[in-house]
Amino acid sequence: MNPGVVYAASAYAMWGVFPLYFKALQHVPSIEILLHRMLWSLVFVAVVLGWRRQWGWLREVLSKPKVLAGFALSALLLSANWFIYIWAVNNGHVVDSSLGYFINPLFNVLLGALVLRERLRPVQWAAVALAACGVGWLTWQAGSLPWIALLLAATFGLYGLLRKTASLGALEGLTLETLLLFPLAAAYLGWLALHGQNSFVHASTTTQLLLAAAGPITAIPLLLFASGARRIPLSLLGLLQYIGPTLQLLLGVWLYHEPFGGARMAGFALIWGALAVYSLESVWRAWSAPAARA
Repeated sequence: MNPGVVYAASAYAMWGVFPLYFKALQHVPSIEILLHRMLWSLVFVAVVLGWRRQWGWLREVLSKPKVLAGFALSALLLSANWFIYIWAVNNGHVVDSSLGYFINPLFNVLLGALVLRERLRPVQWAAVALAACGVGWLTWQAGSLPWIALLLAATFGLYGLLRKTASLGALEGLTLETLLLFPLAAAYLGWLALHGQNSFVHASTTTQLLLAAAGPITAIPLLLFASGARRIPLSLLGLLQYIGPTLQLLLGVWLYHEPFGGARMAGFALIWGALAVYSLESVWRAWSAPAARA
């Protein structure tokens, strides 16, 4: 098997079982989990970069205000996405969070058309319209927008848009983002400690280790993804990305017993249909292009 498939599938599988990790920290406030994720992610990637002696890029980046501003914005979007996801998982919305990542690929297509002025093919427009019907159905059934899913898709989609045009790789980019977030995280955790509200200080050893594990748990799948993405076609990578939300959905329904009745399933089915249309058309074009050139 192509090692790229193993790397990418492993990354998506790890992202798919994230609810297990965050549920284990359910007794810790979501904002504190977020702060520790920022802190320990920086520690982990700094160790990796130190081991690889890969710090030369940082001095050059620090002298470019526009690059720093771009990464400051992507860091805010990433932290917002992290917080919404953590809060959703720990408040019984694992199924809603999975919907966000099912919608995300089609949201990216829409962003490409609206922001980057990419021309969408008719089948892509049909997929976007079908997904919009699914969101509309879920809104009508629930009486309100599926805001958790939409916010997750929007924050991660906009984050991806910024990183698409960024000059740094996955590891260096995450390092800079967590470095920019570090002062805020450290200051707030320090304030909580001064007021006796820092959960880490008073937590059991198990909880402290789980919070510290946020660093490798965040960075390792990102590194696996970056390694896999370089080795396999984009069309195959696009299909593998559904591993994550599928695992999240299964955990939400079967392990955490969140409601998933017929009406809700119908809305998901419309979005799954949109993803099938979009993915199959992309795969067909990817496979037919070499044949046409031959």
